[in-house]
Amino acid sequence: MKPTPLWRECLGEATGTFILVLFGVGAVHAAVLTGAQSGVWQVAVVWGVGVALAIYAVGAVSGAHINPAITIAFAAFRGFAFRKVAPYVLSQLAGAFIAAAALYALYGGAISQFEASNNLVRGRPGSELSAMVYGEYFPNPDVVRSRLKTCDCLSPGCAMLAEALGTAMLAFFVFALTDRHNPGRPDGAFVALFIGLTVSVIISIIAPLTQAGLNPARDFGPRAFSYLAGWGRIAIPGPRGGFFSVYILSPILGALAGAAAYEFLLHSALKPAADEDGSNEQGDC
Repeated sequence: MKPTPLWRECLGEATGTFILVLFGVGAVHAAVLTGAQSGVWQVAVVWGVGVALAIYAVGAVSGAHINPAITIAFAAFRGFAFRKVAPYVLSQLAGAFIAAAALYALYGGAISQFEASNNLVRGRPGSELSAMVYGEYFPNPDVVRSRLKTCDCLSPGCAMLAEALGTAMLAFFVFALTDRHNPGRPDGAFVALFIGLTVSVIISIIAPLTQAGLNPARDFGPRAFSYLAGWGRIAIPGPRGGFFSVYILSPILGALAGAAAYEFLLHSALKPAADEDGSNEQGDC
């Protein structure tokens, strides 16, 4: 089979991340601005379906990493070419940014009305309550407004831990579900569905704290758009800062930790048995 050109793989990553952000961040728009979803779980399910659909759409072209943290983890542990990491990440960021722009075209009026009804001035303190439909904030501004009443309930260190742990679990299960030496993984097309369900479960636990970024492209692409759309310093660096450490660095470190845990604790035990049956390392995704 003729190798897929890198430019086409990058187009696949941009398209897959566009799908992911359009559906997932779109669900956040609908929930925050219109009340269309009831509770975190409904938003989480849309995210999970969006992930699965993105994988089904572009997986055969690019592998559907659709997440810089997963791309880096695959480069570190699954033989993904390091020379492709930067092009993949840039493509993922581009797809996320374009999806955020598309959502603004759809929801711009609803955002303005939401800000007016909540006495928010875009770019001023407090406007993270509307900016949260793009980038993420800790603690979750909607939860603070409705239940916690204070931003002091979640330290930057705890926010980093939440994002790192959530992304570690995501990478762990992505590696488990794509390991052809793993006899317990679902067959064929069900892999994408279970990766999506993994995302939904993690979001349901982490989102009340940090909005559950788990993906540097998902956060930074929309965050950069919101910076340009008038939120300014509320978007970058954010009212409490830490967007880089919490939503970019922590997911990358978490993905590496989760991938390492699977590879060294479980994959290494499965491979000898698979090799005895005639399998080989080329079976890994």
